[in-house]
Amino acid sequence: MISGNSSKPKVQTDSPMMIGLGKASRRAYGFDEIALVPGDYTLDPELCDISYELGQFKFETPIIASGMDSVVDVKVAATLGKLGSLGVLNLQGIQTRYENLEEIYEKIAKCDKDSFVEVMQELYKAPIQDSLIQKRIEDIKKSGAITAVSITPNFAEKYGPVAVAAGCDIIFVQSTVTGIEHRSANGMPSLNLAKFVSELGAPVVVGNCVTYKTALELLETGVAGILVGIGPGAACTSRSVLGIGVPMATAIADCAAARATFMEKRANADKSARPARPAMIADGGMVTGGDICKALACGADAVMIGSPFARATEAPGHGFHWGMATPSPVLPRGTRIKVGTTVSLERILHGPALTDDGTQNLTGALKTSMATLGASNLTEMKEVEVIIAPSILTEGKVYQNAQQLGMGRK
Repeated sequence: MISGNSSKPKVQTDSPMMIGLGKASRRAYGFDEIALVPGDYTLDPELCDISYELGQFKFETPIIASGMDSVVDVKVAATLGKLGSLGVLNLQGIQTRYENLEEIYEKIAKCDKDSFVEVMQELYKAPIQDSLIQKRIEDIKKSGAITAVSITPNFAEKYGPVAVAAGCDIIFVQSTVTGIEHRSANGMPSLNLAKFVSELGAPVVVGNCVTYKTALELLETGVAGILVGIGPGAACTSRSVLGIGVPMATAIADCAAARATFMEKRANADKSARPARPAMIADGGMVTGGDICKALACGADAVMIGSPFARATEAPGHGFHWGMATPSPVLPRGTRIKVGTTVSLERILHGPALTDDGTQNLTGALKTSMATLGASNLTEMKEVEVIIAPSILTEGKVYQNAQQLGMGRK
């Protein structure tokens, strides 16, 4: 799918481990195994700046809604724009295959757990319509929101220009795993990412990746950002189906290190210039405010989440959530989960929260965490101390776990 250097990366480790004779490995960490350590001072949450930049755009909130059909439609994208956030529309989903969507969403919601994969495979056979691409983007633009869409690499050259011509502001080129080179068995040409980025006329975010070397090579193509994460999403089954993935804390830290190397190389190449700083976007595996805080402390500039927004009253999925690869006609790598419907997008993002489990008022949680850690902005948030703490979610929580309250909710 993407052309470039094909050299094989080595295991990145300062302390080699062995899982058996002849097989080197290393330890990696997820969010549940780490904790953030307060520093020497604190500040009021109102003094914390959580804004970030993506391409030439500045956002007030570093929380992006995933390009999933259960999460983002025109209404959600418009609402998130007004709330200072960004919603990404799936350009190859049902939004661009059907004019009238309510009946389609009802079919997905009403089918049972044994038949939903076949139902979705059938629904997603309908052709993508260029006219609907244009209509959905124009409808979001009318709301005044910054417009973003997600496309898979094999369709990027076909639909990317169509989206930009319709007024799309940011293009996400996204697949389960994005490498720097793809060899095709049928002789189809690869997507030349550097050429695509330079000619498209809009910022391009590419993903997903989890390694230092791949992230560094992707950054060299001129992308505005990288999506970090393979398989941690609530509805994703790639880790089970394919056996691949890297826990998110380690994946983010590795890719953030690649960005630091990239920025240093650019600065040394031209000391008079201030090179654009590509964004690191943690994608998947975050459900609570604490997860988001940890992702940003590990090196992310923003996060992309699906299931927390799928629970919003405005979400199109009728209380259900499914992965982008669920309708695959060959090897589905996602499932449909019931997340229920709770409160509005505004309450989920900005509160006030009606629950104590960290799933609402996500920006309030982030600002409070930053204030407690002494971080006045997201740059300082990246400098806070992170420790390995596998008992952080269970220590002292016997009653909550027993009564399924607070942190003990399943």
